[in-house]
Amino acid sequence: MLNNVILVGRLTQDPEIVEIEKDKKVTTVILAVNRNFKNSDGIYETDFIRCILWNSVASTTTEYCRVGDVIGVKGRLQTSKYEDENKKTHYVTDVIAERVTFLSTNKKQEKNEDSSSVKEGE
Repeated sequence: MLNNVILVGRLTQDPEIVEIEKDKKVTTVILAVNRNFKNSDGIYETDFIRCILWNSVASTTTEYCRVGDVIGVKGRLQTSKYEDENKKTHYVTDVIAERVTFLSTNKKQEKNEDSSSVKEGE
């Protein structure tokens, strides 16, 4: 079985890190990913995909990336469910990032560096 996702898109907001407990950090980003075909009106539609980044991936992405930057995310899909106040079950699917590659960031452009990436555990 295989559960791999690779996305390239733009950040819709500045990443903000949250420290859940000592040595456990997380950030949630929304990635705007354009579809590679036009709809019936001749417009490229965009999907907005929630990605969860943990620990070193979260820290580095928060430090180097801002709204509008293009990043690549490699990870896996994870679905969770919850019940609302009316006892209706809702399902939410997120991408759990294992690796993030910075394809265009303002901080990187200022330093004149090549694209870099970070993966979990680094």
